[in-house]
Amino acid sequence: MVVGQPLWAGVDAGKSDHYCVVIDADGKRLLSRRVANDEAALLELINAITALADGDELTWAIDLNAGGAALLIALLIGAEQRLLYISGRTVHHASGGYRGEGKTDAKDAAVIADQARMRRDLKPLRPEDDIAVELRILTSRRTDLVTDRTRAINRLRAQLLEYFPALERAFDYSASKAALILLTGYQTPEGLRRAGAARLAAWLRKRKARNANAIATSAMTAAEAQRTTVPGQQVAAAMVARLAKEVMALDTEIGDTEAMIEDRFRCHRHAEIILSMPGFGVTLGAEFLAEKNSISHARAFRRFGQALPYVVVFLSV
Repeated sequence: MVVGQPLWAGVDAGKSDHYCVVIDADGKRLLSRRVANDEAALLELINAITALADGDELTWAIDLNAGGAALLIALLIGAEQRLLYISGRTVHHASGGYRGEGKTDAKDAAVIADQARMRRDLKPLRPEDDIAVELRILTSRRTDLVTDRTRAINRLRAQLLEYFPALERAFDYSASKAALILLTGYQTPEGLRRAGAARLAAWLRKRKARNANAIATSAMTAAEAQRTTVPGQQVAAAMVARLAKEVMALDTEIGDTEAMIEDRFRCHRHAEIILSMPGFGVTLGAEFLAEKNSISHARAFRRFGQALPYVVVFLSV
């Protein structure tokens, strides 16, 4: 090995283990090793590679910026190692230009190291503050909950459509909590007709449903429009009631999560500046802080286009 030459360590990150390849300035492999995603094993790898560099310039690059790579990233930053982030998509596109087997962990790690050697546009991974990490956790949870809610509403509407299409089209269940409350107690034409408009409105008001009279009237109109009992109605109605309760529970959890997001976001030193940007509210601002450490300029344009001049400033600090 030539004295004084820089080295590049590429890491193909995984869940239970990572694969690391170290190359020199000529692209020659000096180390190729699989390592468990365990603190002792990772520290041993870091020590081995820093010893290999022997005081010369050493640059690490990795294809994940969170998840299974979080421990390794924390250890590298703690050891004051220079660490670059290269997205998995970039690695995938670049790997087509390299010889060798289609896709292996060793090849991907070598591609990551070589891309870090050649490119000058890769973003360094920096230490994240606690609030940004917490916001990433909370915004990811909110995204999951919103997706679950959309899925539950789609299942609810599909189930209603099978046996009571008039009630399915009577309300926007994604926007009307009162309509969901209705479905927790009444899901069939006969059940609604037996209750009657006055009793149904009183039942809704007792459960603090808004526009109880209007909801009851629309539900009764739907009930009067169908006199036929469709096979499977009893079980389908029970599923609709369960789905309505599920959506309401998700609404509560989404609200609680958004309150936590706002609380943590407003504690961040840049919160008020971000909120002053055009188009930014608490949720979008929290997502920006959560992703700031690794978001690219191209992705910033897609996500935060109308505030791009301000976002670019933040990406540069």
